[in-house]
Amino acid sequence: MGSQVSMEARGVHVVIVGGGFGGITAAGQLQALNISFTLVDMKDSFHHNVAALRASVESGFAKKTFISYSKSFKNSFRQGVVVEIDLKNQTVLLEDGEALPFSHLILATGSTGFFPGKLNQVVSQQEAIQAYENMVKQVQCSQSIVVVGGGSAGVEMAAEIKTEYPEKEVTLIHSQMALADKELLPCVRQEAKEILLQKGVQLLLSERVSNMAELPFNEYRECISVQTDKGTEVATNLVIVCNGIKINSFAYHRAFDSVLASNGALKVNEYLQVEGYSHIYAIGDCADVKEPKMAYHAGLHANIAVANIVNSMKQRPFKAYKPGALTFLLAMGRNDGVGQISGFYVGRFMVRLAKSRDLFVSTSWKTMRQSPP
Repeated sequence: MGSQVSMEARGVHVVIVGGGFGGITAAGQLQALNISFTLVDMKDSFHHNVAALRASVESGFAKKTFISYSKSFKNSFRQGVVVEIDLKNQTVLLEDGEALPFSHLILATGSTGFFPGKLNQVVSQQEAIQAYENMVKQVQCSQSIVVVGGGSAGVEMAAEIKTEYPEKEVTLIHSQMALADKELLPCVRQEAKEILLQKGVQLLLSERVSNMAELPFNEYRECISVQTDKGTEVATNLVIVCNGIKINSFAYHRAFDSVLASNGALKVNEYLQVEGYSHIYAIGDCADVKEPKMAYHAGLHANIAVANIVNSMKQRPFKAYKPGALTFLLAMGRNDGVGQISGFYVGRFMVRLAKSRDLFVSTSWKTMRQSPP
């Protein structure tokens, strides 16, 4: 199949902007099909950020979460920051002045947020690993830790700390009553709360941190005073923020101003083509698809985008993306978890086996066709 596609692919060159879960899936498939492509990312390594929170508390774990792009994709990888999409000339412009021509474009820019959940910096693999090892030291120094934000990331962060360091005081502050993502089944959200309480996490619910601007994040201090809008004051040594995730629209917002959703995502049709552009696709977090933003969905989007690029070359009907019933697993430390598969509750034992022990790290190494350290 690969040679057959490549013979028909003369003049076809796909540029993928963003090397997250969707980006590496698309790149791997294009490589297997022998279709010319360039993957662009600001980092030199793929970051398996599903495991970023564990890498923040367990020394030595971070090196498993960064995988070299160039080892997998050779000359088809460029490290750089995309500053503009030139639609007229069909090129992607990099900060260093290089222009990458494309026949097809896959935008997979993901989302940005606070470290340690996200790492949105131009860094080398070694610098990235060191940033997480430094974070482990801050956690180890701290007897009392406040986690701000009780969505899925905050819930998992609090559980990771209490699993690795059960003697530490962990307080989770969340502006709503229910924890984790609103798309989850109520019974899953309730069980997540119960697991945190069993682990000894103190919960401050329906309270919002009121002095965020004055707080140091991710740095040990002798005493930090965290205050809430309800007048509660928590004395702590370390503040970790796990909210404020935003669509990363920096690379494309000027070029596609007319087809941006209110959150900065790109409006797409059922084939994941950006509205009005049959040769441009958006996948993962930056695609305006009505479903939770998850690594798993980004991979599914990549499958559709690559299939449709091939279908366009072969004049075949396009494949539509249909969001299914939600599969969502919460790892609550390596020894516990809760979630749902295809909309149905799954018990803690199943989640522990499926996600919690490994956090799908081995899957990413397999996708990149490399062996983990």
